[in-house]
Amino acid sequence: MTKQRPSEWRRGPMRLRRDQVPDSTTDQRLLDHRGPHDWVHTDPWRVLRIQAEFVEGFGGLAELGKSVAIFGSARTAPDSPMYEAARQIARRLCDEGYGVITGGGPGIMEAANRGASECGGVSVGLGIELPHEQHLNEWVDIGINFRYFFVRKTMFVKYSQGYIVMPGGFGTMDELFEALTLSQTGKITTFPIVLFGSDYWRGLMDWLRDTMLSAGMMVPEDLDRIHVTDDVEDAVRWFVEKD
Repeated sequence: MTKQRPSEWRRGPMRLRRDQVPDSTTDQRLLDHRGPHDWVHTDPWRVLRIQAEFVEGFGGLAELGKSVAIFGSARTAPDSPMYEAARQIARRLCDEGYGVITGGGPGIMEAANRGASECGGVSVGLGIELPHEQHLNEWVDIGINFRYFFVRKTMFVKYSQGYIVMPGGFGTMDELFEALTLSQTGKITTFPIVLFGSDYWRGLMDWLRDTMLSAGMMVPEDLDRIHVTDDVEDAVRWFVEKD
């Protein structure tokens, strides 16, 4: 005898009708070992993985203390002046009692982790799973690898008191504008954002002022959210004075 499907099926907040009504219950699919195994690749299952990443991040960083996130290109060579500047900024932040958080990779990230670690401070690396596998650099003392960018971004914002952004590419810009958006919309408050390297950032700042601001797409106060400097002490002071 063929079992007739009900005309309506409720699954939590969802209401299913007609062809969308399943032919078995969740418990049946769970307990029937002969069922398909493709469920491990479905979006509801991914929610549990995402939840696990949040739990690991929150648990691992809960006692971190005040910290500053430093961003910049993974392509910056160790003999670059910007590499040394990132290293010195991290050392000075350490002197002032701050931990340092980076993406955990090479280049500017390595320099910042190195400066913090050499100073005896807290050196954190929040890595990300990429097509070209990237390991955490050797100067990371607390390291967490993430699958999902948005979980990783949450950790940067939640556990840092602000950002110092060195010259970088798309990833650096992504983190910068994420923070600016959250600050502009009031999602985060008292969140200093420092751009280090005036020559590198001049074009962007000119465009924000001459194009975006002139077109009415932002207000003058939005530009005040950004501090541009070439001086290590000035970059660090921007956080200490707002602490």
